[in-house]
Amino acid sequence: MKKSREKIKRLCVAAVFAAIIFIATAYLPRIPIGNGYVHIGDAAIYLCAAMLPAGYALPACALGAGLADLASGYAVYIPATVIIKAASALMFSHGKGSTVSKRNLVACFAGAVFCVGGYFLWEVLVFSSLVAPAASVIGNLLQSVASGVLFFAAAFAVDRSGLKKKL
Repeated sequence: MKKSREKIKRLCVAAVFAAIIFIATAYLPRIPIGNGYVHIGDAAIYLCAAMLPAGYALPACALGAGLADLASGYAVYIPATVIIKAASALMFSHGKGSTVSKRNLVACFAGAVFCVGGYFLWEVLVFSSLVAPAASVIGNLLQSVASGVLFFAAAFAVDRSGLKKKL
């Protein structure tokens, strides 16, 4: 019975994270750039990945980010987003320890490289050109850096509050 309650609790937290990712990506202040926009949704993805086991975090991250693309008029990016955001989330550690960790710092860098590279490759496929994708590299990189900084600010607050231990 206790294990079932724990699964339901994590499923509910994952659903809340999917909603937060969706809102942070599609509706919170965004900065238009090139073919898309810079948003803070990746910070929520990183936090979700650092707080929940992969079986819960990956679907939450993919769903929240994919729905944000749909709602924002970027449906062409949904296949790439679902794969890229889930894979980025997989890089983070959700262990019982601190959310602020060396592994999660490395994951921010690895996630940024994977995200920028993944969207670059997707845009090369979609646009059949190297010019448009190259134009969006700087914006994607800025988004990843800003999200990493916001993630660590939120992760520090989560660690100080003891919230992760309650999940």
